[in-house]
Amino acid sequence: MSVQLSRRRITVDEYYRMAEAGILTEKDRVELIHGEIIEISPIGSKHAAAVNRLNNVLKEYLGVKAIVSVQNPIKLNNLNEPEPDIAVWKYADHYYAERHPSPADILMVVEVSDTTLAFDREIKLPLYAHAGIPEFWLVDLGKKELEIHRNPAKDIYKNIQIIQPGDTVDLPFELSVSADFLLG
Repeated sequence: MSVQLSRRRITVDEYYRMAEAGILTEKDRVELIHGEIIEISPIGSKHAAAVNRLNNVLKEYLGVKAIVSVQNPIKLNNLNEPEPDIAVWKYADHYYAERHPSPADILMVVEVSDTTLAFDREIKLPLYAHAGIPEFWLVDLGKKELEIHRNPAKDIYKNIQIIQPGDTVDLPFELSVSADFLLG
């Protein structure tokens, strides 16, 4: 006999009310995915180094053409507010002070994976594609590979490029950088 459980998903607004009420605090490493509060893994040194390296490269190459955001929320819809390792937002003088960026504001998202590869590939990738995020990078620290996903359609990306050490990576705005530098 199977048991049918009824889940009640929470909205982004309810998620923030939980923080205002003190149920969630800044010490809680969580994000809202499909209306569920998901705990985020601790950040190891290799993961942190990869995020810092990518952040520096993107900021250097993009300058004031875009905003490079590290581990900050993006509101994809009423049930999803992930905190990608890096997101590149369209430039805005207000730096999104009044609201978190929505899919129309996002140029690309990067997830760095060491212990979270399956979650990033099976949960987050379709989530970003469904939201219409134009470009998704998945940095696989174990394989030392960078997967670049472009052209979202439903829950997938039509174009996938695997970048390995020795390759060149095409950045937004027609810029290029060595994969060796990005991958460490």
